[in-house]
Amino acid sequence: MRIPRPRTAVAACAAAALSSALLAGCGSESDSSADGGSGSSESSDSEFEEVTIEHAFGETTISERPERVATVSWGNHEVPLALGVVPVGMSEASWGDDDGDGVLPWVEDKLTELDAETPVLFDETEGLDFEAVADTAPDVILASYSGLTQEDYDTLSEIADVVAFPDVAWSTSLEQMIRMNSEALGMAEEGEALVEDLQQQTTEAFEAHPELEGTSVAFTFTDPTDLSQIGFYSDLDPRPAFLVDNGMEESPAVAEASEGSEEFYLTVSAEEADSFEDTDLFVTYGTDDLLEQVQADPLLAEIPAIADGAVAVLPDSTPLAAAANPTPLSIPWGLEDYLAMLSDAAQNSSTAGR
Repeated sequence: MRIPRPRTAVAACAAAALSSALLAGCGSESDSSADGGSGSSESSDSEFEEVTIEHAFGETTISERPERVATVSWGNHEVPLALGVVPVGMSEASWGDDDGDGVLPWVEDKLTELDAETPVLFDETEGLDFEAVADTAPDVILASYSGLTQEDYDTLSEIADVVAFPDVAWSTSLEQMIRMNSEALGMAEEGEALVEDLQQQTTEAFEAHPELEGTSVAFTFTDPTDLSQIGFYSDLDPRPAFLVDNGMEESPAVAEASEGSEEFYLTVSAEEADSFEDTDLFVTYGTDDLLEQVQADPLLAEIPAIADGAVAVLPDSTPLAAAANPTPLSIPWGLEDYLAMLSDAAQNSSTAGR
């Protein structure tokens, strides 16, 4: 899965082992219900129209309706699930999982609603598990929100058709993820309806918190053992982009640092803390005492929002923290609680609205 810290290298698997897995996977004729469910929809193959999906590594043409759907990386599995299609395999949740079963609570709820078993879970803590993906014998692999490398894409393409991210790694919006993944399933209309439904829910949730309108926000990652840098998600990342797209304003410091960058995560020296003087609200991950720690730092305490306590600290590695990265199933599950936390913190800001 995608943890909130910057991701770097992806481990490669042995070529011989992968080839063996590919042969085994392609020859599998097992009942899909035995390995997590079927990726097929109720529509017949005759109703499927060939689709070509453009992405960062070229384009992928899907000529037949996928019967077995696998997904890798954060959140992609939620698109088929939201549309009633159970993947044969999906990324295991290693961050935000409240009960250690590798499945986030809103996904558990959906699987229960669909009366489906948990799909095969791919352990991605050390990189993509190509062999495990191949073993599920998928017809398509959804990865429109991911950090695939060219090598990852090439290897996955030996297994099945792959839908990669559209432009920059880890910068796919929620709407793009839904539209790309649903199109690959031959369910573009259903995907568009899902986008509209989620936007309606989101609009209503933000309207319930008018105090957030126009509040400038920075979504950060704070390491209390090293406060010499301020780490934050750029305007390419879906977390701050989701807030800005729904009426909040981008921190001027984040906007300036993001200009011309293709990175979803950036840092500046704490000595440049004054660049955040016009930021009304900080959102970050951490423990209960994080605010005290940053307020005790002589440089960070100079930032008005931090001095005021206008910091929404999402409890580290909890479902609510995970829900801050918006996905089709997490929005109805946790958006109201998330915005309530942001609202409480924003009310401490002395700079908001000035």
